Amino acid sequence: MTDIILLGPPGAGKGTQARRLVDERGMVQLSTGDMLREARSSGTDMGRRVADIMDKGHLVTDEIVIGLIRERILAGATGKGVIFDGFPRTLPQADALGALMEETGRRIDHVIELTVEDEVLVERVSGRSTCATCGEVYHDRTRPIPGDGRCVNCGGKTFTRRGDDNPDSLRVRLLAYYKQTSPLVGYYYAKGLLRQVDGLAAIGDVAASVAAILDGKG
Repeated sequence: MTDIILLGPPGAGKGTQARRLVDERGMVQLSTGDMLREARSSGTDMGRRVADIMDKGHLVTDEIVIGLIRERILAGATGKGVIFDGFPRTLPQADALGALMEETGRRIDHVIELTVEDEVLVERVSGRSTCATCGEVYHDRTRPIPGDGRCVNCGGKTFTRRGDDNPDSLRVRLLAYYKQTSPLVGYYYAKGLLRQVDGLAAIGDVAASVAAILDGKG
């Protein structure tokens, strides 16, 4: 059982690497956004709380997010390990997650930061499209959607493009990331958990570096 956190700015490739770990190692990706959407439609007490907050346009509290993670862990829905994607984002969230892991008898084994150069990342993300079925990522210049209009991974024909995947919007998102989340780098470094991987390398090379860390060889 291996529990990890993936850190990195928007477009660094966290989702892509998480999907590979799910497919290849049987791990479970706990994405804050996915959990909130699932909770909202679940009909549970927690789900109704989430729906009420989101319907009012308010931000979901850290307490609720931690509560959703606790539910998943206590239900045993953790496969061969958990990948925390999009959480924690702040130091208080990191403290809360650490307390939860201790409470449930687990621990964070590795915090893997996908490092990037901002301007290269801006170029990489601009023009990005995603398969609506499986999440496979394409790019207008470096990896265009196949000529037959089908995803090479699942055969899907529907592709989406985020409205904020453009240079100006991405720079704003990067600034927000560095202000809010970059302190976690020092936090986990001090705990001896931080490992860094070049997030701008080829997808397979990034995956190999992540695998080496998980297997104790990196």
